[in-house]
Amino acid sequence: MDNIYLLMIVALAALAIADLVVGVSNDAVNFLNSAIGSKAISFRTILIIASLGIFIGAVFSSGMMEVARKGIFVPGEFYFDEIMIIFMAVMITDILLLDFFNTIGLPTSTTVSIVFELLGAAVIMALIKIGHSDTESFSALSKYINTDKALEIISGIIISVGVAFTVGMIVQYISRLIFTFHAEQKMKYFGAIFGGVALTAISYFIFMKGLKGTPFYGDFKDIVENDTLLIIGVSFVVLTVFSQLFMMIFKKSILIIVIAVGTFSLALAFAGNDLVNFIGVPMAAYHSFMDWSASGVPASEYSMNSLAEQVPAEPMLLFIAGGVMVLTLWFSKKARTVSDTEIDLARQGDGHEKFNPNMLSRFLVKSSTQLSTYFDYIIPQKLQGKIDKRFEKPVVNLPKHKTYELPAFDMIRASINLVVAGILIATATSMKLPLSTTYVTFMVAMGTSLADRAWGRESAVYRVAGVLNVIGGWFFTAFVAFAAAGTLTYLIYIGRGAMIAVLLLLAILLLVRNYISHKDKVRVKLSKTGLKKAESKTVQGIIQESADNISNVISRSNKIYSDMLRGLAKQDTKKLKKSKKGVNKLNDEVEELRDNIFYFIKNLDETSVRGSNFYIVILGYLTDVVQSLEFISKASYKHVNNNHKALRFNQIKDLQEIDQHLEELLSEIEDIFQKKEFQRIKDVLNKKEGIFESLSNKIEKQIARTRTEESSPKNTTLYFSLLLETKDLVTALMNLMEEYYSSFKKA
Repeated sequence: MDNIYLLMIVALAALAIADLVVGVSNDAVNFLNSAIGSKAISFRTILIIASLGIFIGAVFSSGMMEVARKGIFVPGEFYFDEIMIIFMAVMITDILLLDFFNTIGLPTSTTVSIVFELLGAAVIMALIKIGHSDTESFSALSKYINTDKALEIISGIIISVGVAFTVGMIVQYISRLIFTFHAEQKMKYFGAIFGGVALTAISYFIFMKGLKGTPFYGDFKDIVENDTLLIIGVSFVVLTVFSQLFMMIFKKSILIIVIAVGTFSLALAFAGNDLVNFIGVPMAAYHSFMDWSASGVPASEYSMNSLAEQVPAEPMLLFIAGGVMVLTLWFSKKARTVSDTEIDLARQGDGHEKFNPNMLSRFLVKSSTQLSTYFDYIIPQKLQGKIDKRFEKPVVNLPKHKTYELPAFDMIRASINLVVAGILIATATSMKLPLSTTYVTFMVAMGTSLADRAWGRESAVYRVAGVLNVIGGWFFTAFVAFAAAGTLTYLIYIGRGAMIAVLLLLAILLLVRNYISHKDKVRVKLSKTGLKKAESKTVQGIIQESADNISNVISRSNKIYSDMLRGLAKQDTKKLKKSKKGVNKLNDEVEELRDNIFYFIKNLDETSVRGSNFYIVILGYLTDVVQSLEFISKASYKHVNNNHKALRFNQIKDLQEIDQHLEELLSEIEDIFQKKEFQRIKDVLNKKEGIFESLSNKIEKQIARTRTEESSPKNTTLYFSLLLETKDLVTALMNLMEEYYSSFKKA
């Protein structure tokens, strides 16, 4: 039986490595986004700087390890076998939960997850003990749970959200009033002072405050605590002079250095604050195992008072953990996915919005707009005009689809994000409060975005919905972490070794499944099958460019239509659902092209008005094609999913004939646009009457069948809908062909 605990230690070690990977994939967003979004330095340089910060910060983690040992529960009230069950349940839950969030691309809190997992597992184990006791009641739960510390941690995390948002908003607003969006001139006069303040704040709070709780702090504790003001004053003078010299010698903004140092320090703070979330539990389990092994007492009788004692740091384990985190940072694709979410929500300009508006986001935006209108009456117009002038953004003539070439926000905002987040995280770390670095960095970024007027009337409802989704995910994290860890604790308590094996196998399968799912999503995102936005400014150029889009839409429409009819004939809901998804994806891409019309027209010269008219008409016909497919897919899926009668043999036969004719037509159109042999369009147009006549004949035949032999109203309705919508689809295609052929002859 004793061997099972050794195997559990081995399993926990493996889980620790996996947890480091999924944890860093989620938390890399915390220290990478400001540098990535501002594009102040290259991505490779960002990773090098962050890697150094993470590796060095791993050494600073020893003071935080106590959270996993005694921060949530009272270790002396549990026996060794019970502690091991708690730790195993916590680690399995943590990996699966974080990997789920990574896969869907939402940043969540590794601190909240570990705190609520420990809480959930400890509560269930305590209830099991209370249930087996003849003398204890439910009120005895407080004896097992460190309620004061747990409440302090939880309240600290919640308060940090509001503080981070508010501080970020205020500091950014003041900074923008000083530097405006045209910071080049202002930096000549105030750049050195800004650099001195920012670098001093980062240096003091990260390198001084962040050292508290580490073995190295005692060497210069007296100097730091007795000469604090002197250190800050000297640092400010030295770093201000350095900032001025840097700008004079290299002719570059000091903000580049602030962002680089801020990224390093935030990565340092992340490792110092969050490493406990990944290896704190396995290290506590290892120490528990060593203490129990030396005791000679049965596992079910050995009280874990030893966990309440201070444990020296183990540098080798910390260095290994730091190495794993660095490798994850360089190679994790999921880290990029999570980063994209925050950058999209914080970016200054317009773009494709990832989140859909909801009732609460609409209410908040509407209320804020009304409140803003109220303030407009209070603030004098002259003062309001001066403030608005400070927030005027530089005009960049770049098409919307090339916005990826621009920074998501400028270096001023990136610097504020890093400085404010670094100070807040380092301060909490020095007080041994494991606040959520994700919550702090995310809310600081959202606060600075709001202060920077990045959420305009065009995007606010989407951005607010995104923030609400992320915050909702945080509450979801806490609830699921508590419930899942508690459930797994109970299952492991009942099933012991066999249940642990089953849960580990299930965890591996889910991780592999999520990895494959995410890989497929990335591959689809990077594939070239999507529709491309027009760049040309002449009719001839647009004809050539949009040919690829026409070919793409026709090819996909051909496959979707055929698959839908086959799925309908075989009553295959899986195939119909897949076709429905294909239509939705195609519809989203066409809609994105339509959203780009404003920017397309803006970039045309005055002699290219006919080009814009042609482009708009073509998009209109493509929309008609997709809408017809959407109606057919929904009607077919609804019919089969509701278990209505299958189509009759004659109906299926007629539809197969239509599909064959349509497939030949669409294949010919696809070939024309692939080869750009537009003169062949005339041959397609000559087939128009034949196809319409065939569809009309099928409609007449169904009318006759309905009068004599048809008995299913649902079948009749569906069949007529399919024929009529197919007729609309062909009409849209032929109109598109005519428009193309007409413009081609004129060009």
